[in-house]
Amino acid sequence: MDKTRPDTVAAPRRFPLREVVLFAALLLAVLGVYAVMGAAYSTRMLVEAACYAILALGLTIQWGYAGQFNAGVMGFVALGGFCAMTFSVPVNEAFWGSELPGELGRVLLTMVAAALVVFGATRLDRLGVPKALRTLIAVVLAMVLYLVVINALRDVTDQIEARAGFIGGLGLPVGVGWIVGGALAGGVGYFIGRVCLGLRSDYLAIATLGIAEIIKAFLKNSDWLTRGTATVSPLPWPVPAPAEVGFTLARALYLSVTAVMIAVIFFLLTRAYYAPWGRMIRAIRDNEVSAAAMGKDINRRRLEIFVLGCILMGIGGAALASFNSLFDPQGYLPLNHTFLVLVMVILGGPGNNLGTLFGAVTVYIIWIMSGPIALYLMELAVTLGQASFGWEAPTNLDSRALQARVFVIGLLITLVLRFAPKGLLPEKVIHHG
Repeated sequence: MDKTRPDTVAAPRRFPLREVVLFAALLLAVLGVYAVMGAAYSTRMLVEAACYAILALGLTIQWGYAGQFNAGVMGFVALGGFCAMTFSVPVNEAFWGSELPGELGRVLLTMVAAALVVFGATRLDRLGVPKALRTLIAVVLAMVLYLVVINALRDVTDQIEARAGFIGGLGLPVGVGWIVGGALAGGVGYFIGRVCLGLRSDYLAIATLGIAEIIKAFLKNSDWLTRGTATVSPLPWPVPAPAEVGFTLARALYLSVTAVMIAVIFFLLTRAYYAPWGRMIRAIRDNEVSAAAMGKDINRRRLEIFVLGCILMGIGGAALASFNSLFDPQGYLPLNHTFLVLVMVILGGPGNNLGTLFGAVTVYIIWIMSGPIALYLMELAVTLGQASFGWEAPTNLDSRALQARVFVIGLLITLVLRFAPKGLLPEKVIHHG
């Protein structure tokens, strides 16, 4: 045996021609948007694209690193936006200056006590109670305590809505809400992962999609907590607002904040990808049976990567909500906050962090600009038709142009899956010998 043979067979270094060409084309596209749409509009587009890039990085480590198809990105984005609103909006004195916080606190403590009682009932078999009887006791207790708690909670929330509108925020710095948004999304992802990561990929996608809709429905119908469809606005920014320094400069400052966040996340994810932890995650993705045979804790590692991705989605959702200066639970849509992120990852290349950033910015530019371009082409066609054939001008060109976004994104994903199924910048696999 040749003991001088290296463990890793590294591919010879090459000039990154594809990367340079693609990013040069992207830069030209951005400059073109600036030239046509103006600095304020274009900077806003780049900030939103940067927030989506954070979401896409969260999805690419779940899907690209570990092969976990998360179809519930929208739910974690909404949780991040909820935390950004709750922690940054000014305090509602109408709520905190009354006895309502104490009543709400008592109901929440009752809820925790009820959960502990039900949990204790599920452990009665350790005291010699038959499992069938244990299950029956736990189910009956859960149903009874649920009715008790939900009735008490409804009484308090009705008073909150009638007397204070909603509980309001905590008036803390914006960054606190972003951090807590990531933590909350990660915590929810942990409990979801404990239940769903044992499912096959198609069932995992269905489960996460359903859970995202549950989160949205809860936030939408909890008027005492989020004002529901009435929305909460304005949300504070972590940088000077447009009213203070102007739209363009304020958005440029916000862009610098998101750019720093992306740089830090990109650096950490790249280090993790090439570290032993990253190699282990990819080994589990490629051959779970062999990884388990090597003594790896499959479920624990899969849960780690799922939670990490959810944390990034929560942070990205918080940054996006703060930038829009609006929290609207009804505005979270699977098309905008799940499918669009999925297209970004597919276009850039699952498992390639640089490709994901390229895909996020490219897809968002196409998504935003397809509307104005479609409207221009429609108006041109109508003008030519009126001049040549006497056509009557339709009155709903704006809405039709917005619908063209879906067609363009659908066509884009079809072409990518046909001609570049691994993305424009595929994952670079390092072979080991």
